[in-house]
Amino acid sequence: MQHFRFARLLAIVCCFGLLVSCSSFNKLQKTGTDDQKYKAALHYYEKKDWYHAGLLFEELIPVLKGSTESEMAQFYYAYTQFRQQQYLLSSTLFKKFYETFARSEHAQEAMYMYAYSLYKDAPDYNLDQSNTLTATSALQDFINNYPDSQYRDDATKMILDLRQKLERKAYEKAKLYYKTSGFNIASYKSSVISINNFQRDFPDSQYNEELAFLKVDAEYSLAKNSLETKQKERYQETMNYYQGFVDRYPSSKYLKQAEKMFESSQKEIDRLTKLEEERAKEKQLLKQAPADRPGKVTAARQ
Repeated sequence: MQHFRFARLLAIVCCFGLLVSCSSFNKLQKTGTDDQKYKAALHYYEKKDWYHAGLLFEELIPVLKGSTESEMAQFYYAYTQFRQQQYLLSSTLFKKFYETFARSEHAQEAMYMYAYSLYKDAPDYNLDQSNTLTATSALQDFINNYPDSQYRDDATKMILDLRQKLERKAYEKAKLYYKTSGFNIASYKSSVISINNFQRDFPDSQYNEELAFLKVDAEYSLAKNSLETKQKERYQETMNYYQGFVDRYPSSKYLKQAEKMFESSQKEIDRLTKLEEERAKEKQLLKQAPADRPGKVTAARQ
C-alpha cells in the first residue's frame, strides 16, 4: 500500500514537472529573444531533447540567416530530425547543409549523414527498392568524394547491406516468375530472362546454384509447352543451360533432377530430328512424283 502511494506521488510530481517545463518552453517561444532561444536550443540539444531543440532551431533558422549561428543551427536541426527518426526530412536537411556550406568543417559529415539518412529510410527487400538505389548511389558518391574519410568503412558496410536487399529482391522476383510459369508461356520466358539478369548482376550470390537449376527447369518446361516448330531450339537451350549448371555445380543437390531434364531433352531432340528427316523425305517424294506419272490422256474433240 505504501509502495502504491509512493508511485502515485512520483507520478504526480513528474506530471507537475512536465507542466512546468511545457509552460516554460511555451513562454520562451512567445516572449524569448532570439539569443535566449538559441542558447535554450543548444541546451535542449545537449540534453538530447531532440523534440524541443528541433522546434527552436526550426524557428530560428529564418531569422539567423547570414549570422555566424546560422550554420550550426541548420546542422543541429538536421540532427534533431535524424534522432527523431525523421530520416527523409533529415536527408533533405543534411543535403541542403553541405550544398549551402560546402566549405564548412561539417560539410563532409553532413554529406555522410545525408547518405546515412537515406540508408535508414531504405525499405525492406519485399517493397519497392527505388529508395535503396538512391541510398546506394549517395553512399558511393560520398566514398568517391572522401576516399580517406573516417566514415568510409561504415559507408562501405551500408552499401553491402543495401546490395543484399537488392539481391534478395531480384531473387524473389526470379522465383516468383518461376512459381507462376505454369500458367502461360510468357511466364516461362520471363523466368529465364529474370534468372539470366540475376546471374549477370549478382555473379557471386548464394542463390545462383538454385537459380541455375530453376533456369534449366523453366527452359525445359518452356520447350515442352511450345509449338513443335520451337521445341527443338528450346530443348537445345535446356541442354546448354544444363551444361553450364553442371560445370559450375558438379556436386549440386539438384543434379539428378537436372540430369533427367537433360536426358529427356536429348531424346526429344532426336525424335524431332527424325521427324524432320521423315518429312523432308516425304516432300522430296512429292516433288519427284509428277515426273514419274504417265501423262494425262484427254479425249479428242468431236
